[in-house]
Amino acid sequence: MSQSIQRRNFLQATAAGAALTLTGSVAIAQQAKAEVQAGKGKKLPFKLSLAEWSLHRTIRDGKLNNLDFAKTAKETFKISAVEYVNQFFMDKAQDKTYLAELKTRHEGLGVKCLLIMIDREGALGDKDDAKRTQAVENHYKWVEAAAFLGCHSIRVNAQSTNDYEEAKKLAADGLRRVSEFAKGHNINVIVENHGGLSSNGKWLSETIASVGLKNCGTLPDFGNFHEYDRYQGVTETMPYAKAVSAKSHDFDADGNETHTDYAKMMKIVTDAGYNGWVGIEYEGSKLDENAGILATKKLLVKVRKAMMEA
Repeated sequence: MSQSIQRRNFLQATAAGAALTLTGSVAIAQQAKAEVQAGKGKKLPFKLSLAEWSLHRTIRDGKLNNLDFAKTAKETFKISAVEYVNQFFMDKAQDKTYLAELKTRHEGLGVKCLLIMIDREGALGDKDDAKRTQAVENHYKWVEAAAFLGCHSIRVNAQSTNDYEEAKKLAADGLRRVSEFAKGHNINVIVENHGGLSSNGKWLSETIASVGLKNCGTLPDFGNFHEYDRYQGVTETMPYAKAVSAKSHDFDADGNETHTDYAKMMKIVTDAGYNGWVGIEYEGSKLDENAGILATKKLLVKVRKAMMEA
């Protein structure tokens, strides 16, 4: 957070709000100091964030409220950057009171809000022109919400037909229109490999290329390529990546993820020139959600340490 932003926040805040901002600034400084110490002065090859989907069962069981997600990320997992999921505040995209409270909470803790993952707003590559247009317009409110919260992106889906070329054309049209709107709000529109043709790395990279806008990119997810080779898929989509999702399910006795070679995958990520946020997204069932998140974090920290010592 720059000094100018800190000064503006301080001047605009009430006494209580100023105290929260100060607390958040201290937390950010402490986190930065810890990361420098962890890297022995070296620049970290990537930073860790927490995807809210990792706690979807906890939230749906009523054991965690969306408003408290940032607090849980910071206090339980020692992670200072979060990725929200719109499903957990579906009716709040235009509720400025709710969004202001959400923003106050994560900023007060020194937690960065990186993006909102958007689902259930229609197919951006729908074959029906009217439905595709409606899907595009449904995403506008989330662009505005993301900008208000201080995010850099919204994650969307490129759902379309099963015809390779037709789907590429239709999805690119929907993505282009959302991205053009988002450009005015300094928000990126990033597509996850999330089923259908989007889980084909070649198709997804070609689709993003055809959109032709700098703020339209990808969010490669390690585990959503299904029958498509995950290492090839990540390699193909990394040139457009503005975020990365470290999907995890199960771990062996040595703490390695059994479906993805994290050392190999993170080398692909960093070799592409990416050194941004990598979101922990635990989706397994053998460990409870808290244990799964911690296991994923431990593995990523181990891989990062090995990279820095190499």
